Amino acid sequence: MSGFVEKPEPVEVPGLEHLHTGKVRDLYRNEKGDLVMVASDRMSAFDWVLPTEIPDKGRVLTQLSLWWFDQLADLVPNHVLSTELPEGAPADWAGRTLICRPLRMVPVECVARGYLTGSGLLEYQEDRTVCGLALPEGLTDGSELPLPIFTPATKAAVGEHDENVSYEDVAHRVGAETAARLRQATLAVYGRARDTARARGIILADTKFEFGFDGEELVLADEVLTPDSSRFWPAAEWQPGRPQPSFDKQFIRDWLVSPASGWDRHSELPPPPLPAEVVEQTRAKYIEAYERLTGLSWS
Repeated sequence: MSGFVEKPEPVEVPGLEHLHTGKVRDLYRNEKGDLVMVASDRMSAFDWVLPTEIPDKGRVLTQLSLWWFDQLADLVPNHVLSTELPEGAPADWAGRTLICRPLRMVPVECVARGYLTGSGLLEYQEDRTVCGLALPEGLTDGSELPLPIFTPATKAAVGEHDENVSYEDVAHRVGAETAARLRQATLAVYGRARDTARARGIILADTKFEFGFDGEELVLADEVLTPDSSRFWPAAEWQPGRPQPSFDKQFIRDWLVSPASGWDRHSELPPPPLPAEVVEQTRAKYIEAYERLTGLSWS
């Protein structure tokens, strides 16, 4: 059992129809038919949406995604139409709301990996492959791969696990032409982002993208290259053979599995509230990632 510890009630705004409450984002539709995507401060870990929020997280995710969309505009179009706050929306939606064009979403998480870790490492340790792709012997946690690889996953509902699948499975699900376009776009965007991050002293180990179609045009959607969707490591501290320090929610994962939390992640009980120091450390890491990547000061 997993999901929301306590699912929030959607905010009602005149002229907006609430469509969906996700792990982090709330989705609405305005009277023109455009989508209104609001990034909350909710945090998820181990397939639970936690009872404690991380201040500023929604704004960090939104502003960092906007910065990346600008960096990638020559490679792939994106879904953003406007950042203007809808009339009547709460003031605290400012800075974390995007007006987006509706897309026919592809039911695949498009994951690019340049380094071996996480679920990819677990697969590699079993049979020296990741998503059916054979990799060299001798790789370890944090190893850089010879070339970045496309390792797609199925998109799971809240509280369920995404499942890594092979490229052939994606081609079967969405068609060979679409699968090829997804792989090409995913690896092109990853390559640009990896080089951009590396120049700023950050390793982009892996990341996931979501794409949709506007007619025949393939469009980059949702969030992009944030600490929620990517593994960012400080390049100066990279050392294969061990877990890497990171700019994400690792503080939260570490605390939840520590004796201090008193929580058994394999039980059916929801996780407890986060202590203030874990909240602050996590917030600081998200802001540091934003500042180091963009070169801008957070305010």
